[in-house]
Amino acid sequence: MKEGCWKVSKEEALNYVLGFTVFNDVTARDIQAKEMKEGMPWDIAKGFNTFAPVGPEIIPTDDVDCHNLNIWLKLNGEIKQNSNTENMIFSVEDLIVYLSNIMTLEPLDIIATGTPEGVGSIKAGDFVESGIDGIGILKFTVEDEK
Repeated sequence: MKEGCWKVSKEEALNYVLGFTVFNDVTARDIQAKEMKEGMPWDIAKGFNTFAPVGPEIIPTDDVDCHNLNIWLKLNGEIKQNSNTENMIFSVEDLIVYLSNIMTLEPLDIIATGTPEGVGSIKAGDFVESGIDGIGILKFTVEDEK
């Protein structure tokens, strides 16, 4: 977010967006399954220090049509996810309206919009490339915790 906002209307929602980037939402599925089975909150499965790589840069809102962008993920060079933002269940505006009615969105807050089908496992040594055409490519190699 480029500035804080609360209870934003759909018409004004994009005015608060600083820009768009690539975000890889990593989840420890084993921990998630255990916590869910025990009836516990499973946010811990997404909360490890390296579990939310972002980048490589922020593209200003005016330079991007967020409603029609190809999004994809490659694992070790093989396409695992391939879609378009037009297929999102909720638009960026809808997400901002919903979230800003629950909490104040602060400058530099990041809203992860979700992921296309094709979620799978990664392991140490895997090379991941996530991309949004017109925005950038985020690349990283998976490592075991040291």
